[in-house]
Amino acid sequence: MPERLFVCTPSKLGTYVDCPRRYRYTYVDRPSPPKGPPWAHNSLGASVHTALKNWYALPAARRSAASLPTLLKATWVREGYRDVEQERITYRKALEWLDTYVAGLDPEEEPLGVERVVATKTGVLAFNGRADRIDARDGEAVIVDYKTGRSGLDADDARGSQALALYAYAAQRVFRRPCRRVELHHLPTGTVAAHEHTEESLARQVARAEDTARDIMAAEKAVAAGADPDAEFPANPGLLCGWCDFRRVCPAAADAQPKEPWTSVEHLERA
Repeated sequence: MPERLFVCTPSKLGTYVDCPRRYRYTYVDRPSPPKGPPWAHNSLGASVHTALKNWYALPAARRSAASLPTLLKATWVREGYRDVEQERITYRKALEWLDTYVAGLDPEEEPLGVERVVATKTGVLAFNGRADRIDARDGEAVIVDYKTGRSGLDADDARGSQALALYAYAAQRVFRRPCRRVELHHLPTGTVAAHEHTEESLARQVARAEDTARDIMAAEKAVAAGADPDAEFPANPGLLCGWCDFRRVCPAAADAQPKEPWTSVEHLERA
């Protein structure tokens, strides 16, 4: 019998690469261990992403900065902030980012997809993922990913992103046109980090994803056969432990410096 394909998203693969134990807590253990409280940076990112999605859903004549306060307010996620004042400051910053960003967009231009699911299969993977935006440029598709984190990004971030490469690989098959350019749009700084893939570099990223999938499937089979889950899904202690949803239940994170849910947006109060 042929092996069953591994159904995955970029997030699922990335979770295992970051920490197999976190993967187990998220996708294997049932019931899943309780998570910590929501993170403010996730609320911020979701709010901005949804506002941009809804901006593109407007008729072209209404795609302007004037529509942004209503859109952002309607999509604003309030969880994770320290208090109302911090939330208000963050909202104002997000609106500034959006104002600057949409000023550089052509409201008449229709992307191939916004929050578009692309999917494909390989000999190992049944992959699907939701791309923030897929542009049509000169007969090709271009993957656009919005970022709202504190750190700026460069071409190496775009080149090394397995998620962007998998989106491009799948988009080529969905839209039946080349898709090699991937872009990270960092809204806080207005910078664009881009990379032009080749068929060879996309193939290497797909092969890496398949290797990860094989490791996951092997670990899951071993646990199903009675192996020690802690041994098959080892923890990867490090700086990410302080940000992990499961740090309260993971013994390997006992010595980690815990982060408050609002830690990653505190710098906006000083900006």
